Amino acid sequence: MSTMSEPTSPTADTTTPPSGTAGRRLSTTDLALVAAFAALVAVCSYVAAIPVGGAGVPITLQTFAILLAGALLGPLRGTLAVALYLLLGLAGLPVFAGHTSGPGPFTGASAGYLWSFPVIALVVGFLVRYVVGRRRTSALYVFLACAVGVLVNHAGGILGMSAVLHVSLAKAASFDAPFWLGDAIKAAVAAIVAAEVHRAFPALLRRG
Repeated sequence: MSTMSEPTSPTADTTTPPSGTAGRRLSTTDLALVAAFAALVAVCSYVAAIPVGGAGVPITLQTFAILLAGALLGPLRGTLAVALYLLLGLAGLPVFAGHTSGPGPFTGASAGYLWSFPVIALVVGFLVRYVVGRRRTSALYVFLACAVGVLVNHAGGILGMSAVLHVSLAKAASFDAPFWLGDAIKAAVAAIVAAEVHRAFPALLRRG
């Protein structure tokens, strides 16, 4: 007595996709988070946009939102959120400080700060995800990561003002000095918020 095996469907795919292929794709939730944090950065650019210092660069809450994006979303999604924000402003939406937009802010006195924004999100996101790791529920450790982001932001701002305004680095640093205290406070608040969110949603950084 012979047995007949069922024919295999030519369309059946029993192969397993290469490891990591699906993991590199952003889900709908990831894209929504990227869009939401881009909007958050835009909103924070309007809050307390007060020009200070010799260069007239305004104080805003942008840094807070960017630090939070990196600390909560990680290096990829955080950087994408900030890049989306910058692209929206470059395209003409008035999302920069002072309701400005277009290419002008990328070449003005505050250009160095703008160019550093994606780097901040990338650095903070990398540190929180891969260096801080499981200790991300501790506001202290997240603050240390955010502090590095603040240093990146100020370094970019000083270099940018020096180049655009044709002043020495020391003079540009004096223009930058009024921002340090406020940014330290923003970093502390961002760290507290991020630590609490990670405590409530421990898998957030493992997404995307």
